[in-house]
Amino acid sequence: MRVRVAVVGVGALGKHHARILAALPEAALVGIVDINEFRAREIAGLVNAPASTNALEMLGQVDAITVAVPTESHLQVALPFLQRGIAVLVEKPLARDTSEAQQMIDAAAASGAVLAVGHTERYNPAVAALRPLLDHPRFIEVHRLGTFPDRSLDIDVVFDLMIHDLDVVLSIVPSEVVAVEAVGVAVLTSKPDIANARLKFASGCIANITASRISKDRVRKIRIFQRDAYLSVDYAAQEVERWRLVRGNGSMPAIDGGKLEVVNEEPLKRELADFVGAVRDRRPPGVTGADGLRALQLAQRITEAMRALENE
Repeated sequence: MRVRVAVVGVGALGKHHARILAALPEAALVGIVDINEFRAREIAGLVNAPASTNALEMLGQVDAITVAVPTESHLQVALPFLQRGIAVLVEKPLARDTSEAQQMIDAAAASGAVLAVGHTERYNPAVAALRPLLDHPRFIEVHRLGTFPDRSLDIDVVFDLMIHDLDVVLSIVPSEVVAVEAVGVAVLTSKPDIANARLKFASGCIANITASRISKDRVRKIRIFQRDAYLSVDYAAQEVERWRLVRGNGSMPAIDGGKLEVVNEEPLKRELADFVGAVRDRRPPGVTGADGLRALQLAQRITEAMRALENE
């Protein structure tokens, strides 16, 4: 039996939710919702699904929804469904703040609903290929640079872009963040458009993360340094390189490595397939509400550190 799904919000990202869900064999796309009636009808026509301007009309018709509306509306849209035990995938960041995120998590726990968060890079095939190679990372360098976007800018660059990498880094360093240093600059909007954060973990690992939405070039890379090895991931190209020190019997050490084989696939497709599978099989999704909350908490610590630096 297919999982009945509706997409709420079909802007720059939500339209891709609709495209992918319409093609997933395990899903039945039963509704397209957007407050812009013309937009709702336009996308609904492309995927042959009913259109609506009111998400609540989907109650009783769906097993799950995906939420791709502006962050400020995540709680308002998701909560009525979670309270009724209907599965929800919320695009990142999970909410505007940790209080709203906790409300969603508590509602899902009370009703037994699946709550997933759209941290798409976790589903990047290159990240999946990276995981078996990790061995106590000591230093992580991340660059996520993009051009000025044509989508909603209701959040700063930390919540807009950097949060992708915060989630990935938290998932590969199983240790508490004990110190945060950060700086952000508002260049083209009233909120920081470029930011850098330096994170220190209890394990001793250091992560240096830069995010920009005002760059000339597009870069999405993470580099990981650990004992006797260097790992590099290009998120966009879905490429992984590994270089390591090979010690011979009495001979000089040598450097060995290169690109690893990665089977390319659209991360969002993998994410939505996992969500539908979690709903069908009644299991946790790959990125849970708790994961989304952790990334949100760290993003808030970074923005607080940026404000503190401004006020010095």
